[in-house]
Amino acid sequence: MHQIRSFLQNIDEVERWAREIIGMEANAIARLQERISPDFYSVVTTVLQSEGRVVITGIGKSAIIANKIVATLNSTGTPAMYMHAADAVHGDLGMIQKEDVVICISKSGNTPEIKALVPLLKRGGNPLIGMVGNVDSFLGLQADYVLDVAVEKEACPNNLAPTTSTTAQLVMGDAIAVCLLKARGFTSKDFAQYHPGGSLGKKLYVTLADLAAQNAKPVVEPGASVKEVIVELTAKRLGAVAVLDNEQVVGIVTDGDIRRMLEANVDMDASVASDIMGTDPICMQADQLAANAANAMAEHKISQVIVLNDKKYVGIVHIHDLNREGILI
Repeated sequence: MHQIRSFLQNIDEVERWAREIIGMEANAIARLQERISPDFYSVVTTVLQSEGRVVITGIGKSAIIANKIVATLNSTGTPAMYMHAADAVHGDLGMIQKEDVVICISKSGNTPEIKALVPLLKRGGNPLIGMVGNVDSFLGLQADYVLDVAVEKEACPNNLAPTTSTTAQLVMGDAIAVCLLKARGFTSKDFAQYHPGGSLGKKLYVTLADLAAQNAKPVVEPGASVKEVIVELTAKRLGAVAVLDNEQVVGIVTDGDIRRMLEANVDMDASVASDIMGTDPICMQADQLAANAANAMAEHKISQVIVLNDKKYVGIVHIHDLNREGILI
């Protein structure tokens, strides 16, 4: 316990260790660039030409990385599934179809599970890709294509716990996924189709019209009294009210405008909406993405935008609407 307490008190040393570990892993990733060979191109083209899925397998920490790569491929337009290397020899091999491409991930390439699995995979005739830390291993020599993810040393001080090696596997998986994405011309609209329920997807498909339709539609005429403006602000709860003249937006009154008017001791009874309104409100078209409104609000330091359909007033979207939908996250 004394050693732990001393460690916790040594902030400078902990920070130094953290920088060393991050630097070690960063250098290992940078060296991966030198290991991109013609086999990488063959892997990408093999997957693109396949009519099946990418089945990724591994054992231990490599299995966890395999799951993440599967998730990335699925979300970027490449059908993929995970198969545990140990379970594969107990029946799960049946999930591999003849059109599938198999990626086997292993640091050593020589584990008993891998040695048992690889001959069975070869027997099925599926293209076998080895993502391996030792190209001269059993897996490296048996694979049709090899992705070299060798690292000089783990970040673990004992050079045992998979740290740098799993980071290298993860990055190589990302390289495959993004190359496939680029080759397929996968767009942000495609991405949104695979993420309809998450904040990422909402940024790509939720429009201002979608949000404005959920809100009240605060509006007053230029000659409305300040009392009428306050009543409309309070009733519609959007922190602002649009000022319309002949159905055209000519201004906006925010709750901040009301506070500033009171601080300036302006005669409320003698004032109307056009006296206190802002005459250059930020207006955006209804078909624009709500994420664009988030950028506009940040740029202009405002909390709401007026939404138009061409020149017709549609409503107001408040920053709270963006927060509610997860678009600001």
